[in-house]
Amino acid sequence: MTALRDPSCELQGLFLGRRCTHTVKTCCGKNTTEEIKPNDVNEEPVTEEPEVNVTVKPTEGSDTCTDSNCSQLCVGNGTCACHDGYQLHKDGVNCQDVNECLTGSHNCMLGQACINTEGSFRCQRETGCGTGYELKNDNSCQDIDECTLGTHNCGPDFMCTNTAGSFRCHPKERCADGFTQDAIGSCIDINECVVNTSPCLPGQTCVNTEGSYTCRRNTVTCGRGYHLTEDGAHCEDIDECRTGYVCGGHGCINLVGSYRCECRIGFIFNSITKLCEDINECRHYPGRLCAHKCDNTEGSYQCSCTTGFKLSHDGRNCEDVNECEANPCSQECANVYGSYQCYCRRGYQLSDMDGITCEDIDECALPTGGHVCSYSCSNAPGSFYCTCPTTGYTLAHNGRTCQDIDECAAGIHTCSFTESCFNVQGGFRCLSFACPPNFQRRGILYHASVNVRCIKACQTNDIGCNLDPVHLITHTALSLPTFRDYSEPEDLVFLRTVAAANPVPVPGATDVFFDILAADDQFSFDVQKRSHQGMIMGVVRQVKPIIGPRDLVLEVAMNYVKSGVISHRNIVIVHFFVSEFWF
Repeated sequence: MTALRDPSCELQGLFLGRRCTHTVKTCCGKNTTEEIKPNDVNEEPVTEEPEVNVTVKPTEGSDTCTDSNCSQLCVGNGTCACHDGYQLHKDGVNCQDVNECLTGSHNCMLGQACINTEGSFRCQRETGCGTGYELKNDNSCQDIDECTLGTHNCGPDFMCTNTAGSFRCHPKERCADGFTQDAIGSCIDINECVVNTSPCLPGQTCVNTEGSYTCRRNTVTCGRGYHLTEDGAHCEDIDECRTGYVCGGHGCINLVGSYRCECRIGFIFNSITKLCEDINECRHYPGRLCAHKCDNTEGSYQCSCTTGFKLSHDGRNCEDVNECEANPCSQECANVYGSYQCYCRRGYQLSDMDGITCEDIDECALPTGGHVCSYSCSNAPGSFYCTCPTTGYTLAHNGRTCQDIDECAAGIHTCSFTESCFNVQGGFRCLSFACPPNFQRRGILYHASVNVRCIKACQTNDIGCNLDPVHLITHTALSLPTFRDYSEPEDLVFLRTVAAANPVPVPGATDVFFDILAADDQFSFDVQKRSHQGMIMGVVRQVKPIIGPRDLVLEVAMNYVKSGVISHRNIVIVHFFVSEFWF
């Protein structure tokens, strides 16, 4: 604010709100002082007392609102105040809006709703004004002048007149006598013969004309089928057969006061309508005219057949159509009475969508597809083919089973002269077994079987060797597949209890038990003691699934007990070669 403004801070010519006016006056009082009157240069300048809400610069050391943090008003001594419609917050600085609608400090009347606003409130009607009225800012209802606004629907020949809540349409000009105005303002003729009661004298007939009417003297009236003679004195018969096309192409016979039609075949004369009407032969003779379907036509009928049949030469019976001649099926077609049936060759199946297309059967995807081929199944149009691993196997003659290739027998192995080739599933192993000291090697090592025995042979004076209970070490080998569906233990090796060099039980032995000396880290095997035909035997079982390829070694001890002491021990070392695949 500048000092050139009216010293009284009265804002002439401006219309501001309550809050804005109060704020402007407060700001004006803080920053404006009276101009110095130029009465006498020696006189001291006098400052007028400020008006209410104008703050005077305080003296030195007095309390001031200059540095106050008040959000709206400061009333001195650092005390804050708020405008109307606000209340001081608990912090004594900020002001918050007063909800007059909740506190009940509003002055809204009955039928009005209180709506809170920032620093104030407003009252609004709870219900509308209705059709033809509009709501004003003061919540009162004012009539809408449809004629002035042009929202009426009066035609060009009508004049709009506003009414309270509506309007009326009045014709601009009147119609001449004998005419009246319709809803759209057009002048239409008045039928005085209908509107007026007996406009003519007795013995006369009223005839309406454009804008008026005339009265005509009554004459002789002839009945139907007759007309007046030329002199108008009497009635004579009308020959309808000559005057018009009354029978529609059929024969016509004139009668006194009437006529009769001679109808063609397939039609019948209706004495009421005087017309020849078509005979519906299909309805009159159901099931006797056509073998299948009968369709009525004008003056006759026509036979037709259901799908799969065609009309015979007599036009009444139906004969089967051989649809297969048109090759409707994608592969094979069989004609049946009134239809046909498509079927497919081996390896295909009929489509459920159209019943005519043959779709390839994916034999590999069928529930039994996993058992069609022993290794891998590949689908082909109308068939399938099996494949085997790329190495170590060949497809059998049945085209489904994979057979192991015996590389040892075929001589395609890579074993050295000092090694023996042992065939396994999908490959081979080069084996060489050496016996420990004081043991002699016996047995064979063949590509399909391993039975190498190391038999104890001690010197007479070798006390340690003679006291060692181990008399026999046997090496055997077994090729195993990876079991796909492992569910229970599988018997693999049977250990018979025999003496070191004789195929008879150890003399004097009272019992035998079996120990596993070495096995894999998963403990995939166990040994079970059984009795068969009076002889005790040990059965090596696989108790856990083994996923190949893996080479495992299992050492089993057969301990013979005599007088409670192990007197004899045979060791069986089983070499397991587990292949990667299963068949």
